[in-house]
Amino acid sequence: MEIDKIIDTAFEPVSNAVATVIFYSIPLFDLEIKLVLVWLVAAALFFTVYFGFINIRCFRHGIDVLQGKYDRDNASGADGQINRFQALMTSLSGTVGLGNIAGVAVAISVGGPGAAFWMAVMGLFGMSTKFIEVTLGVKYRQHGSKRHPEAISGGPMYYLRAAFDQFHTPRLGKFMAGLFALCCIGGTVGAGGLFQANQAYQQALVVTGGESGFLAERGWLFGIFMALLVGLVILGGIKWIAAVASSVVPIMAITYIVAGFVVIGVHYEAIPDALLTILEMALYPEAGIGALMGALLMGVQRATFSNEAGLGSSAIAHSAVKTDVPVSQGMVGMLGPFIDTVIICMITALVIVISGAYIEGSGIEGVELTSRAFASGISWFPYVLSVTVFLFAFSTMISWSYYGLKCTTYLFGEYDIVENIYKVIFCVFIVIGSATQLSNIILFTDSMIFAMAIPNIIGLYILAPEIKKDLQGYLQTLKIR
Repeated sequence: MEIDKIIDTAFEPVSNAVATVIFYSIPLFDLEIKLVLVWLVAAALFFTVYFGFINIRCFRHGIDVLQGKYDRDNASGADGQINRFQALMTSLSGTVGLGNIAGVAVAISVGGPGAAFWMAVMGLFGMSTKFIEVTLGVKYRQHGSKRHPEAISGGPMYYLRAAFDQFHTPRLGKFMAGLFALCCIGGTVGAGGLFQANQAYQQALVVTGGESGFLAERGWLFGIFMALLVGLVILGGIKWIAAVASSVVPIMAITYIVAGFVVIGVHYEAIPDALLTILEMALYPEAGIGALMGALLMGVQRATFSNEAGLGSSAIAHSAVKTDVPVSQGMVGMLGPFIDTVIICMITALVIVISGAYIEGSGIEGVELTSRAFASGISWFPYVLSVTVFLFAFSTMISWSYYGLKCTTYLFGEYDIVENIYKVIFCVFIVIGSATQLSNIILFTDSMIFAMAIPNIIGLYILAPEIKKDLQGYLQTLKIR
């Protein structure tokens, strides 16, 4: 038996045990509803109502802040390491990834075209969750240490401790912060490194001749190449990561969006029918309430996988921004789910539905279904998709490596040796991911990522009244209703 299969088999009991707890499901309408998704959806709905539909009424203001129209707080004296745009792009580079390509195809394959509608809806509600976690990330960030005076650290690890301090239970707060950090590290190395590298290699293998091509049986070589690229970036810290993300994310997003509009343009006559199909299948499915719930649950699940609202990861990236007004960055942060889920995911969904690929490709899902849909308008799109998948995977890796690094230094201290060991381990997992198939380890790391939502959202609920007061003061100061 090959070494990767031995490792995967040995890890199976642990993986299944953790996944059973985190992804515990209850039956409803012949469907299995994961409670962690209910936890995330309930939070998104609550914060949307609690903050007075901030995702809608402050949407334009968020764009204005991003464009620098309210940069009085960004004058000299405001601490931070990166600007607003870089913070948003770093966050997006962690969320705009394979979920926007393969995840949407899976949602439509399983839940039908109606799942796309519910993905967009969940993306809109997720904006409110993203607002509060980003605001808290900036508000409770820590400013440097003796070893790294210029460094800024923030995220749920810090605001969870502040939340439980309000109840005079610092030990519980420390435990919850540590739990979040451990889950984030586990998820980062696997889902943020191993899985991304594996998917990028699989797509590269397809366009280089498949099993008879140069890369066949050379996943390790692809992994070394990718690990070197990632290593060069993450060695430079958040400033290098932000600089690369602010260059790569716009390019890959614009390329993908333009390609999507080309395919939609080729099938322009089918646009009305496609939109009608999505709405009808979302609200009035022929198969009844079970089909409606199936579309809703699949849409919600894939949206959550895509934009990470409620997981707390984006709060780590945004906490390094140059600002003294946390609420203002929360306004910028909430734009993330809109770009990621409402725009990019919906373009993927429209292309798949308009082209009819989901009907013709019965039994085909994931990247292959998306590739077939785009190929209906652009014959050479699989090559573009290969480059896009590589960039998506690369950008996701550099962002998640930073999240894991901050959680590692939170637990073990900001020592150079700690940082370097973590970075080496992360890059090693990129090589392993390219050369092996470790499905049970990936299941475990996926569980770790969603486990982050449990302590994080508890902290959001506790600190919500405080942020609501800050929001009211912010809006009154700027005379915004």
